Amino acid sequence: MNAIESMSSSQTRVLRIKSALSQTNKVHVSIEDTGMGIKQSDLARLFRPMFTTKERGMGMGLSICQSIIEKHAGRIWVSPGAHGGSIFQFELPTIADND
Repeated sequence: MNAIESMSSSQTRVLRIKSALSQTNKVHVSIEDTGMGIKQSDLARLFRPMFTTKERGMGMGLSICQSIIEKHAGRIWVSPGAHGGSIFQFELPTIADND
């Protein structure tokens, strides 16, 4: 929903979701949008509870995502898109890695 909402004022709206198995036996997922992107000054606070840039946001979504992913021995991060927007990515270990 964050990606869709960030593209509300964009003329070109593209949402790409990709998944792959990495060479390190992790599932890698990326979500890329052509929205307004994330300000450099907000990057350090992006995954903190109660941080939001939305008028009606609670600031809990990304924090909860990070918590769940990290509890499963994964990681999540964000980077700027090549043509604007953002790319959120996360990796989770495969079941074989947890044995």
